[in-house]
Amino acid sequence: MQQTLNATGAASAQAATPAVDLRHRRHTLKTDRTFLENCGVAVQSALESGIAKVSRHGDPHIYSTRLFPWAAEIESEWQLVRKELDAVMTFRDQMPSFQDILKEVGMIQSDNNWKTFFLAGIGMDCSENRKRCPETVRLLGQIPGMTTAFFSILSPGKHIPAHRGAWNGILRLHLGLMVPEPRERCRIRIGNDFYSWREGEALVFDDTFNHEVWNETDGYRVVLFVDFARPLYPPFHWLNERLINLGTLAPFLREAGEKQKRWQEAFWKKKA
Repeated sequence: MQQTLNATGAASAQAATPAVDLRHRRHTLKTDRTFLENCGVAVQSALESGIAKVSRHGDPHIYSTRLFPWAAEIESEWQLVRKELDAVMTFRDQMPSFQDILKEVGMIQSDNNWKTFFLAGIGMDCSENRKRCPETVRLLGQIPGMTTAFFSILSPGKHIPAHRGAWNGILRLHLGLMVPEPRERCRIRIGNDFYSWREGEALVFDDTFNHEVWNETDGYRVVLFVDFARPLYPPFHWLNERLINLGTLAPFLREAGEKQKRWQEAFWKKKA
């Protein structure tokens, strides 16, 4: 039986205990790892366990938005973001699919039904896109430790299979902007809990917990997708931010930045 979560991340309806416990951070996408890859996973797991212990807000899979004072203001001005989204949605078909920018996403999707419009990213030049969304950019500036932001656009019928994020030193915000009906068929599972987006409502969660997404409607689902540094006790918060900033040196992120820049320059040049 599905659980529905409210805006604070608390379960509003209790369900029977699921037969399978999906509230975990295990790496499940690749099972044929080499010895060195398994060593890397073991080191990451140890580091993430340490991050969980020094987190200011504990280690839940879904967070109360009340823990983040800036979330309420972003929700209060969501219609400004929606207005800018409506303008860029006119060229949705020309936007890159997520794996066209970040090739690792190809592990969970190979179609063109998950589109992205980047506004920020580690090592990314999103300046031309940002010019088209000044109010959204202003609101993003209120999120401490913001690292990544884009409009995440799922086509009708899209399913994103179960996966986990890269690093639990980052938390994720989804701000519902365009949620088709029936809303209950447009949902995300985080661990064993399900959440159906609402327009103007924020969801904050830890994407390193196993999660999965469905849009079983005839409309487009769009959220403002934001990653930000997880609040930790000092000095660990500072160390986490330094580690996140080192992402600019990662080859896969440099490649993603180059792909985003090429798309942005080519697209807006044609529009000029």
